[in-house]
Amino acid sequence: MAIGKWIGGFLGLLSGGPLGMLAGIVLGAVADSVFDQDNYFKPGEGMGNAAYQQQGARNGFLFSLMVLAAHIIHADRRVMHSEMEYVRRFLRTNFSQDAEREGEEILLRLFEEKKRMGDSEWVQQIVAVCQQLAYAMPMEQRLQLIAMLCEIAKADGTIQQEEREALRQVCVNMGLDGGTAEQMLGLGGETLDEAYRVLGLSPDATDDDVRQAYKRMARENHPDRVASLGEDIRRSAERKFQEIADAKDRIYRARNMK
Repeated sequence: MAIGKWIGGFLGLLSGGPLGMLAGIVLGAVADSVFDQDNYFKPGEGMGNAAYQQQGARNGFLFSLMVLAAHIIHADRRVMHSEMEYVRRFLRTNFSQDAEREGEEILLRLFEEKKRMGDSEWVQQIVAVCQQLAYAMPMEQRLQLIAMLCEIAKADGTIQQEEREALRQVCVNMGLDGGTAEQMLGLGGETLDEAYRVLGLSPDATDDDVRQAYKRMARENHPDRVASLGEDIRRSAERKFQEIADAKDRIYRARNMK
């Protein structure tokens, strides 16, 4: 599977701007070994315009995930094996061994680009990327992106303060509430406090607050809202949706709510 087919083919607003610039740098660096530039940005054989646009949206999501994953992984200026392995496993499980290799190659190239730019310029670039995504990517897809980034941050078992702040800034610059990352970081927890955290509430919230918060999260994070990005991403959204429901159920039981 070539990068040109897996992660290339940006359309519309994602074909330019800061994200497009990073794509050019990264893909240009690995192009000779992994894809045919003559076929880059062209529809696949037999692919209609609507299907091509859908593929472009998926590829834009995937490349955005790689760019922001590189930012979060290196936020504490360390590249942990567990975080890299989480990304490798995600790519290997959902795509192929070729995608795993190519995705890792993209991440390493992004780490190099960050080193070349320096921390200040890199952060400015990430802010610009996030602002581009806020304009071009639907909110539901941005929420799914944040959820995946939070899973990467949790992969080593410890979330550093630098990672938390980087996630918060990504949320804010993508036009999401700054507390969104903390909510997503609470997914999969087993305590009541973590359940309240997922819904963005404190324990002194009213029962009506709980109901309204859950309804809002269920609506915004429903798997159908990212189904166009592919079955693999939909499955990830389904797990997130179930974990949100689990948090709600934990609170309901504690309050004897129905």
